[in-house]
Amino acid sequence: MLNRHAVILAGGRGTRLRPYTVALPKPLVPVGDQPILEIILRQLVNTGFGSATIAVNHQADLIRAYFGDGAKWGLEITYSLEQRPLGTMGPLRLISSLPEHFLVMNGDILTDLAFGQFLDGHAASSARFTISAAARQQSIDFGVLQVSDERLSGFEEKPTIPFLVSMGVYGVSRAIVDWIPEDEPFGFDQLMQSLLAAREQVRVRVHDGYWLDIGRPDDYQNICENWTDVAPRLLPEAHGR
Repeated sequence: MLNRHAVILAGGRGTRLRPYTVALPKPLVPVGDQPILEIILRQLVNTGFGSATIAVNHQADLIRAYFGDGAKWGLEITYSLEQRPLGTMGPLRLISSLPEHFLVMNGDILTDLAFGQFLDGHAASSARFTISAAARQQSIDFGVLQVSDERLSGFEEKPTIPFLVSMGVYGVSRAIVDWIPEDEPFGFDQLMQSLLAAREQVRVRVHDGYWLDIGRPDDYQNICENWTDVAPRLLPEAHGR
């Protein structure tokens, strides 16, 4: 059976979520009666993960003090300290002994994605990197003109444009670490551009369930107000299901 290991990116300063992150790092901001990151860790355990590395930087001591070695949650937790911010993918370069395939995710998202199945699917594929994606739509509040040689060739009134976005959850193979430079910031966008330029296979799996990136105060207020309804989808074992 695959050794399910997760790397959780929890080193950001959470500036977009101020004032909630003035005193606390974003992964410790509470949703219901527990921090965001505790919800994630419980989900990982529920889907068969036995270990996790939390990549920390800003207010790292608070995160370490709260989660310790993970024994309380039945998870082996280790920490990787960034001496300076390294972006979304840069921290992977600091972590030794990564398994052949592992999960990487942001520490400020809530989703009902089955993390274990997602990682297993990545490991069974030929891709070195798998992106979990969510479908979104952008409404345009104007009539859109289609023009050819200064003549109107088509018209659409207030169209809605569908698109896919990254959920911040990735299946990663260890070979990807070789693409990441040492001791310098390196983001998801830079890695994707490098892999595309090299024609490496990047797999995309669309998730049609719940997903929320808690990046702005409005997002945080939304999940706090609706937590009673959302909680059974994220932590069914705690709600009698």
